[in-house]
Amino acid sequence: MQNCQHCRSERVMSVTAKCNDCFSATWIRNDKIKEHDGYVLSGIGIGGGDYIEFSYCLNCGRIISAAFPLDSPTIK
Repeated sequence: MQNCQHCRSERVMSVTAKCNDCFSATWIRNDKIKEHDGYVLSGIGIGGGDYIEFSYCLNCGRIISAAFPLDSPTIK
């Protein structure tokens, strides 16, 4: 397991979940609320398909298993 890229803490938790098409997301784009239900959105740094997979720092709270900022997220 890797240390946090931001604060260098060793307190890192890995999260893995299987959603079986039961993933929901809500975000704001151009002052409008957008929603998604179904598969985990790929390209947003938390997994894809039926699976959520990421690590985050228990010290600073940042997701550390993806390269942020995202260059071209799936959500528009």
